[in-house]
Amino acid sequence: MSSPPILETERLILREHRPEDLDAYHALWSDPHEIRFIGAAALTREQAWDALVRHRGMWAVLGFGFWVIEDKQGGELVGEAGVQERRRDIQPSIEGTMEAGWILRPDMQGKGMAREAMEAVIGWANKAFPHLALTCIINPDNAASLKLAERLGFSPMARTTYKDRPNIILRRG
Repeated sequence: MSSPPILETERLILREHRPEDLDAYHALWSDPHEIRFIGAAALTREQAWDALVRHRGMWAVLGFGFWVIEDKQGGELVGEAGVQERRRDIQPSIEGTMEAGWILRPDMQGKGMAREAMEAVIGWANKAFPHLALTCIINPDNAASLKLAERLGFSPMARTTYKDRPNIILRRG
């Protein structure tokens, strides 16, 4: 598969990353409030471009990846969500699973949009790759994401450290 299918929910469209998304994508990933739990530094515009292209490449190589979350009402990029295989140097290993993840702009948080997007992603993943387990990695201080993960059916599997930061590995099912 060279590009992701379009997923549509009541309020959202999940679609492929496009070159014209660069500035909005950069804004999302350079906001210190948004990335504080992810353990990454704010992305430069160049790094945002590399990440955007990497997401397209994951679809081409693995047949799954991340989608841009677009608000149907305004047509704006409001976040991204999906599943990936990063081959992280983390113990216990989650290689061979689809690692779920999501991020939303601050003004879109608390409205159920991450849950709406991830329910669509998980529904697609379960149909397209029923043999692959779903996992996620969340900083223990990120109460909102831990709560969402639980609502989505993820349970803690292990506490670990990744890139010198504490994390919880969760598994669905």
